[in-house]
Amino acid sequence: MTFTPRDWRAHPPVIAPGYKSTRLRGATKPLIPIRQSLSELTGPVFGHDCLGPLDNDLTKNGRKEGEPLGERILVAGKVVDEAGRPQPNMLVEIWQANAAGRYVHKTDRHDAPLDPNFFGGGRCVSDDEGFYRFYSVKPGAYPWGNHENAWRPNHIHFSLFGPSIATRLVTQMYFPGDPLLALDPIFLATPEPARDRLVCAFDLSLTEADFALGYRFDIVLRGTLATPMEDKR
Repeated sequence: MTFTPRDWRAHPPVIAPGYKSTRLRGATKPLIPIRQSLSELTGPVFGHDCLGPLDNDLTKNGRKEGEPLGERILVAGKVVDEAGRPQPNMLVEIWQANAAGRYVHKTDRHDAPLDPNFFGGGRCVSDDEGFYRFYSVKPGAYPWGNHENAWRPNHIHFSLFGPSIATRLVTQMYFPGDPLLALDPIFLATPEPARDRLVCAFDLSLTEADFALGYRFDIVLRGTLATPMEDKR
């Protein structure tokens, strides 16, 4: 099978001047490609077979005393290749801040409350048609210190693993109508019009009455309509 080469013009640069930390960690010399052997191409498979029944439901997998706080959402979509062919058995993982804009992580010093009933992480495997689905709460914005009065827009981090641990892609999903998008150096580092592919769409057909608003976020792995990723060149 032949694949369409990745169009790097649609992806953010490894060094984006407005995103200050990339100046220190972005590659300054051409990377040296290493030919993958059969062991990298076929395994190990990462976590596909050890999913729990609540792993894709962030409203329940961190619950201790009651319901997590915030606006409940359902995020779903389809993982496809450059020809629109569904990609089954993709391990899709997400992580996010809680509704107040706080991560469950020791390095997060944002002066916002932690939610004892929200862990902030989940995973699932795409089905035979390439579909995935998560329940969660809408993440809050938070300050991040990149520049004066800098705030990250509402977003969810996505990680996708293919048939082996060497086939990982990472990206972020944003929400429509967020005024912080026009001010965010990370979002703006992705060239136009590709950056619009990072914004999900409200979907009434996914919305569950009296429970959660639905958002659709389809992920295209390669080609001219590929979802911009944070992978390194």
